[in-house]
Amino acid sequence: MTQTDKVLYTGKTHTTGGRDGASRSSDGRLDVKLSSPGTSGAGTNPEQLFAAGWSACFEGAIGLAARKMKVAVPPDAAIDAEVDLCLVDGAYFLQARLNVSLPGLEHDVAQALVEAADQTCPYSKATRGNIDVVINLV
Repeated sequence: MTQTDKVLYTGKTHTTGGRDGASRSSDGRLDVKLSSPGTSGAGTNPEQLFAAGWSACFEGAIGLAARKMKVAVPPDAAIDAEVDLCLVDGAYFLQARLNVSLPGLEHDVAQALVEAADQTCPYSKATRGNIDVVINLV
């Protein structure tokens, strides 16, 4: 494990019932019902939660890179994250795509921001080498 100088934040949740249960954060700000993907359940699923967390973090990392490069992030910047739950030979795994939209920026500037964000974003670091990831500039 990496040596830590300072813990900036710890997210805490309590989950019961697995994929068909519920999850609540310790501060009560997150309180969701969970449903297995592809079912008629009323809740979200871990893949959607992971996609939301990763895309939010990645967009934050783009903002950090933009400040360092002295570039303004377009107000309509967006990330469409897709996280697939896959099955091969009885083994489950994830794969993902981040489709990044930075309208109005020159392609090379937008690409530099995406590449810098990929090196900074904790989700990208955590998944690097562990799951197949494609990052598209759209």
